[in-house]
Amino acid sequence: MSSAAATAAQQLPRSESRTLSGHEGAVLAVRFNRDGNYCLSCGKDRTVRLWNPHTGALVKTYKSHAREVRDVNASSDNAKLVSCGADRQIFYWDVASGRVIRKFRGHNSEVNSVKFNEHNTVVLSAGYDRTVRAFDCRSQSSDPIQTIDTFQDSVMSVNVTSTEIIAGSVDGTVRTFDIRMGRETVDNLGHPVNCISLSNDWNCLLANCLDSTVRLLDKNSGEMLQEYKGHICKAFKMDCCLTNDDAFVVGGSEDGFVFFWELVDAPIVASFRAHSSVVTSVSYHPTKTCMLTSSVDGTVRVWT
Repeated sequence: MSSAAATAAQQLPRSESRTLSGHEGAVLAVRFNRDGNYCLSCGKDRTVRLWNPHTGALVKTYKSHAREVRDVNASSDNAKLVSCGADRQIFYWDVASGRVIRKFRGHNSEVNSVKFNEHNTVVLSAGYDRTVRAFDCRSQSSDPIQTIDTFQDSVMSVNVTSTEIIAGSVDGTVRTFDIRMGRETVDNLGHPVNCISLSNDWNCLLANCLDSTVRLLDKNSGEMLQEYKGHICKAFKMDCCLTNDDAFVVGGSEDGFVFFWELVDAPIVASFRAHSSVVTSVSYHPTKTCMLTSSVDGTVRVWT
């Protein structure tokens, strides 16, 4: 590791600035919003919560799901939310009023992951029913405008760029769908994929696999660029991400630790006990040295 990388590693967020408490039971995901001023969390208690992580204030709680909420995503203008969960429902919310604008339907089993497209006009969802579905936010219809059903097993994670839908599945594949060309590309990683995350420059893809390995792929060629190990990931859906400068890989572990790896050569540059139980989610601030983690222990923690 270069001296510059070593210096950067010393400045990674690893001191706890606050704990966001309020969820009853496991917190399954936490996400910064687009500008990093707020964050969203969701979990076993069937709620979505909007926080100011920099003051610790709980801004609003969103209740409508009948079972655990697995994922939540904010629109880039912060006006809308989308959430999904074990009740097979996808809720499209108005942030300010807390009102459910629409319930999107179509999945016939639990929904694991949701994302807005870059224009906030389409919601993508990934489910246990082996499908990715697309819903039009501008339409009055609750039914999907597109269903992708080429997966052989549960779809755990979905991402979207301006031209592609990318999803990771328990069948061991990352599948990329070119929206304009209507073409599917399959990268077989050989191990169940439970989270995928894009680099900030959109050139690379991180895949967290259930063989306790995070893999870095070239998004365009599918070439395996690097593997990151040391954490435990065998049974839980856990996030991975890159720091906002794409210099380090961040991942949680089932033993409550958080790991940082240097992107290029993959050494562990930092690891620390962040929670008393499984770290389900990590989210890195878009511009600052700040990170969120969530856990089965019922808390969200803010690190600086």
